[in-house]
Amino acid sequence: MKKFVAAILMFGIIAGIVSAQAAKPVAIDFWYSMGGANGDLIQSMVKDFNEKNKDVMVTATYQGNYYDTSAKIQAAVASGTTPHVSMVVDMHNAMFADAEVLENMEPFMKKDKVDFNDFIPGLLDWSVYNKKIISLPFNRSTPLFYYNKDQLKAAGLSEKGPQTWEELESFARKLTIKGERWGFSCPIDIWFYLGMVFQNGGQILSADGKHSGFNNEIGTKPIYFWRKMIDEGIMKMPPGKEYNSWEVAMQDFLNGKTSMIMTSTGYLYGILNSAQGKFEVGTGFLPKAKQWGTPTGGANIAMLAGKPAKETEAAWRFIKYMTDTPQVIYFSQKSGYMPSRKSAVDSASMQAFFVQKPQFKTAIEQLAEAKNRPNHPNYPELDKIIMDEIQRSVIDRSYSPEQAMKAIDMAIQRLFK
Repeated sequence: MKKFVAAILMFGIIAGIVSAQAAKPVAIDFWYSMGGANGDLIQSMVKDFNEKNKDVMVTATYQGNYYDTSAKIQAAVASGTTPHVSMVVDMHNAMFADAEVLENMEPFMKKDKVDFNDFIPGLLDWSVYNKKIISLPFNRSTPLFYYNKDQLKAAGLSEKGPQTWEELESFARKLTIKGERWGFSCPIDIWFYLGMVFQNGGQILSADGKHSGFNNEIGTKPIYFWRKMIDEGIMKMPPGKEYNSWEVAMQDFLNGKTSMIMTSTGYLYGILNSAQGKFEVGTGFLPKAKQWGTPTGGANIAMLAGKPAKETEAAWRFIKYMTDTPQVIYFSQKSGYMPSRKSAVDSASMQAFFVQKPQFKTAIEQLAEAKNRPNHPNYPELDKIIMDEIQRSVIDRSYSPEQAMKAIDMAIQRLFK
């Protein structure tokens, strides 16, 4: 009898342990690349997912900016400590996919009937590699032209903002108050430079894909344009490396020290909130030269390969949630990043929001003018070279824009054989 009772008790203990293990949620690590208010927004969305999915527990960790996150992914791959899900800056998707670091999402999407065609085509440039869906658009953006409507009106300028490079120069000259205010400010950054290359009729690669598509006046004119306005004192070159210069430009704009800036749509929500009660913010397309043109940017969301099946399935559920239409609408309205799905753009909620805050619609309309960058594993290296060359040519006047273009063309020949 005692043996029978002991056996029953042991069975109950084992059953309890098994039950406890079965009830334990699947732990998922998610790395993201946005601080401040947008980082808080990410945390709130993760919290919402966890509350609705008790069998999964996502831990979201800020990893620094896009480039910091990519460096940490590379280190984690080497040490076998990758997260399950991560933001991946747009141009690094091909690099990681080529190294077989990213999971193919297509089987999961087919199983759950997630319509890939509902994602906006202009934001899918980094989502497919070797015919595999390796990431989905998440916090995607374009550069946007921001201007202080009150200052433009006081200067007798059109409240629609400048439409061309010539008008940008003219507006900046009229808006500048020496020692008090710059008419225009823009980080000397590849993102804004490539926008000007596109506006000037260029592409990154030549038709054969082996040379620069802007090793001529198309590529040198934006640098000479910047130099001219900086030298005249009507354009401020904000100090700081990488995103630090973006922050300086934005703060100058909000403090009334700069009338017009170029920066990301991802800052739109914060800029509108900070300017409320101070001045009216206008948004427009990036001014054109020969045509309209803009790059896209931001990051996709991806699953890291090599995880146990149960964890991979849970990671997919999280990505599916974060990229589903209701979350896309919520995230876009609270940040300024592009709504990545057609169903989100067409929703009654988003359409009403555009009426209430028309500045948010500018980026959607400008997306029709977006040009792609090469979806190639070596593009990140080229991106850095272009950045270094244009910055050197703007700062070091002994180094000509023509020399910068030649160096970029040589790099393309080496990287895109």
